[in-house]
Amino acid sequence: MDTDLFFSQLWQRYVQLAPQAARIRTLFGDDDVVNDHVAFRTFDHSPIQLAELETVLFGLGYQRHAPYEFPDKHLSAWGYVPAWPDDPLVFLSELHVAALSPASRAIVERAITAISGNLVIKPAIFMAGRLWPAVTRAEYKQVAAESEYAGWLLAHGLTANHFTVAMHKLTPPLALEEAVARVEAAGFAINSAGGKIKGTPDELLEQASTLADRIEIRFADGPLTIPTCYYEFARRYPDADGALYQGFVAASANRIFESTDFKGGGMQ
Repeated sequence: MDTDLFFSQLWQRYVQLAPQAARIRTLFGDDDVVNDHVAFRTFDHSPIQLAELETVLFGLGYQRHAPYEFPDKHLSAWGYVPAWPDDPLVFLSELHVAALSPASRAIVERAITAISGNLVIKPAIFMAGRLWPAVTRAEYKQVAAESEYAGWLLAHGLTANHFTVAMHKLTPPLALEEAVARVEAAGFAINSAGGKIKGTPDELLEQASTLADRIEIRFADGPLTIPTCYYEFARRYPDADGALYQGFVAASANRIFESTDFKGGGMQ
């Protein structure tokens, strides 16, 4: 699968879970919008752990760029850079399942155990969704109360967690403050955890995001409306050598994760 087809299919799956993203993209030029990066979540010590999934990215021409750690959320991650400059960066993270409480860990490990032993790791895996039977609403709430990341992944499975508008690639480039104001004026809520804008020009990356859409998802014992995916906005700056920064800022990403906080659809 070539990267154009991969990201096109991924976007179609993503907007099913985040219909706000399609509407927001029109605020910035719709088809002229360049995607800065796409992010995915997964579980460690599983058939879909980061080390397995990244082989797909390598096959699409990506290379590892830098590792990231989020101790308070029990996560590790890598950033990946594409072979072709028009392709987006990728941020792939995984949860350390052993760090969960025994009750939550048992729920997650039951899901991991249910993943087929015949699973084929190919590009479509990133759009596979849930690879295990649905848990109950109470089980979802138990896990999400402890780790919104784990609850989100348990409910939605493998799919793009967010796409990102590259503000520095708009014509003309757009300040993140103006982008946030435009999104809010259109009626969409912004994640304000740690401030609406995370990062600074000195850190070479500024980021902001909406709060996740909320959609009814069917669990084992009935439907429940929960957070799905959010839309992000990023502005990158050149480093001392004039090259555009290709990494991520861990402190900023740590608060961006909270865009899917299940208790309120995001941190208010």
